[in-house]
Amino acid sequence: MALRLYHCHEARSMRSLWLINELQLDAEIITLSFGEALRSESYLNRHPLGRVPCLEDGEITLFESGAICEYLCETYDKAARLIRLPGDPERAEWLQWLHYAETICVHVASLTQQQIVIFDPALRSATVRKLETRRLEKAIEVLEAILQDREYMLKSGFSAVDTGIGYSLHAGGLFTDLSAFPAVQAYYHRLAERPAFQASLPAPDAENRIYTQANYWLEPA
Repeated sequence: MALRLYHCHEARSMRSLWLINELQLDAEIITLSFGEALRSESYLNRHPLGRVPCLEDGEITLFESGAICEYLCETYDKAARLIRLPGDPERAEWLQWLHYAETICVHVASLTQQQIVIFDPALRSATVRKLETRRLEKAIEVLEAILQDREYMLKSGFSAVDTGIGYSLHAGGLFTDLSAFPAVQAYYHRLAERPAFQASLPAPDAENRIYTQANYWLEPA
């Protein structure tokens, strides 16, 4: 098996796993704990920052989720179901939302650090949490406006960019109430019903989960 994905439960690598599932690719999924396993010498030889995702396809190694998305679609989406190829009228918009997924997720990462990675509450910053929550919400507001007249990020329908944006909302919803954004919440619920999304989630009793609560935004700052 040539295709291999290194993954942590509900980390950014969930984008890549979800897309692999949507493309129905035969891939080996190596699920690592979010910690020492990422700092091992063997893994750092694959990903110099010790993060996920990391995709191996034969002699090719990629470790940016946006690049992985483009690569998988260009290489394996032969029917062009999930990609919008150069020359397609939606190509520019496809690229924009592909990378906007990370614009949302940088705030999720900061909130994850503040509320989960920093174990000592005395070292956490209520100010950082407040600022990053508001920045996350502002990023989601952009989607609320776009989704007023469409079911997915592109008017033509579901595409690979929805796996990126959808993951960012999945994680973002742990830190802010998506019900404040009705169109976004309805969009996320549509995505969450997809079998490929559900297959990308960890089992409820899975070990080494990053997120162990239904949400963190109800916690006092």
